[in-house]
Amino acid sequence: MGSGEGGEKKALGWAARDPSGVLSPYSYTLRSTGPDDVYIKVICCGICHTDIHQIKNDLGMSNYPMVPGHEVVGEVVEVGTDVSKFTVGDVVGVGVIVGCCGRCKPCSSDLEQYCNKRIWSYNDVYTDGKPTQGGFADTMIVNQKFVVKIPEGMPVEQAAPLLCAGVTVYSPLSHFGLMSSGLRGGILGLGGVGHMGVKIAKAMGHHVTVISSSERKREEAMDHLGADDYVVSSDQAEMQRIADSLDYIIDTVPVFHPLEPYLASLKLDGKLILMGVINTPLQFITPLVILGRKVISGSFIGSIKETEEVLAFCKEKGLTSTIEVVKIDELNTAFERLHKNDVRYRFVVDVAGSNLVEEAATTTTK
Repeated sequence: MGSGEGGEKKALGWAARDPSGVLSPYSYTLRSTGPDDVYIKVICCGICHTDIHQIKNDLGMSNYPMVPGHEVVGEVVEVGTDVSKFTVGDVVGVGVIVGCCGRCKPCSSDLEQYCNKRIWSYNDVYTDGKPTQGGFADTMIVNQKFVVKIPEGMPVEQAAPLLCAGVTVYSPLSHFGLMSSGLRGGILGLGGVGHMGVKIAKAMGHHVTVISSSERKREEAMDHLGADDYVVSSDQAEMQRIADSLDYIIDTVPVFHPLEPYLASLKLDGKLILMGVINTPLQFITPLVILGRKVISGSFIGSIKETEEVLAFCKEKGLTSTIEVVKIDELNTAFERLHKNDVRYRFVVDVAGSNLVEEAATTTTK
């Protein structure tokens, strides 16, 4: 296929149909390729912890059937007549956002992820009224604004986690001016986002301390990921040792946890940057913030511009994700393992190399 705006297209993905979160084959219809659209054949897609929240309706906002997946890498097979950034054959990526209003302050500042009218890659409704579906599928159609080119020579399975986990770490480091060498940073939680935090921060020349709930990941953090220090959060003596020592902490923990121990680890003007999606209130005592002029902030993925930057940064520095590649028929098992933190450190689904068609693929929707 080349340039064109043909009719609606069939797609086959793996969808959750209820809060059990069990996924199975699902046929549906994509919109026709519009003037600004890119029609993409999916090659692979990473699995994010947020996918669990969505398929299980943990946030109370899930709509079914739902094809998850927002770390998508694929090949362009058709472009709309007004597409200027991409051509057929390009290897491209799609992240968490596929639409925005284009008029608000965040949009005009290239921070479309903070647009109040953002459109999610899945579990949302597009401007044409159709539900958006994600990357655990054979094809997607996405507006060119929300597509990025994968650097030449970067393995596709390595690129996928950068579209969410990688840019999620890179964005606050860039925004808060924390990219200079010599800084001392903490990474709280060593999962998919956390392990990229260690790698990216080390590549920036930071002294990196991993803070984890147990000794289990010490060897991995120090010997394989290159962290400079490792602290078990329940060890009061160790936490006291790092008190007032860190310029920032990237908090990736997606479940309730106290903030006071980590606020105490920050220097004057230190920043605790929250990234985990937690649906219960967190607590802290204000003197820990007031007496050190410390900042508690949130950060949400990154912009398209920052996604392009982190891809270029990782290509330049030779950074890779630590991944486990699975076929799509292993998707439910992968989600179960991710829920138990049984993965080093990101699952990537080999969509193109999988057989999406099974006898269960009998449901069709438009």
